[in-house]
Amino acid sequence: MNKRNRTGAFAGLLMAAAFVGACSNAGATTAPTTAAAATPAASMAPSMAAPSASAAMMDGTTFGAACSAVPATGAGSFQGMASAPVATAASNNPVLSTLVTAVTAAKLGDTLNGAKDITVFAPTNDAFAAMDKATLDSAMADPSGLLTKVLTYHVVQGRLTPEMLAGTHKTLNGADLTVEGSGQDFTVNGKAMVVCGNVQTANATVYIIDGVLLPPAS
Repeated sequence: MNKRNRTGAFAGLLMAAAFVGACSNAGATTAPTTAAAATPAASMAPSMAAPSASAAMMDGTTFGAACSAVPATGAGSFQGMASAPVATAASNNPVLSTLVTAVTAAKLGDTLNGAKDITVFAPTNDAFAAMDKATLDSAMADPSGLLTKVLTYHVVQGRLTPEMLAGTHKTLNGADLTVEGSGQDFTVNGKAMVVCGNVQTANATVYIIDGVLLPPAS
């Protein structure tokens, strides 16, 4: 999706008063610790049927060109991320600093860290940069509403292995997203591509994507 179309889709959602729409810079050392906002995302208890996977299926084998940007050692490495809950793990990864800023603004850090067995589709910094700045600023200006709806649309209950990834999945936003593909080639909602997949954290499986997902208008 080109920038003009992405911007148009975003702006349209904002005007309709509906919904909008990996890993901080290497220097970041802390994770979001603010309390979860009192929104539909405030409770991430597994209220929906959640897929599960055996330890053998979740072997931690990552795939995708963007995986090369992940540090080889330290807290931001795949091994380091595997020992931390997802918001903390993301804060140590240089690919996702904008996402971490958004999560912090929406006060979802503790909520994500405390959730059990989730899958996160995590937009890269470049994915956010491709958005119209004014539109992104508008979302950031409404952290407990617009921004929270966007972020929770990127989270699915249950750890999805690559073998389980293709299909339609209900998000914590309440709306569905659809993943197509197989092997190491997947797209989300027909637009965002998985550029580094099957990243493990202590409580989540992460698929880093190259686009920000927009929830459907209600």
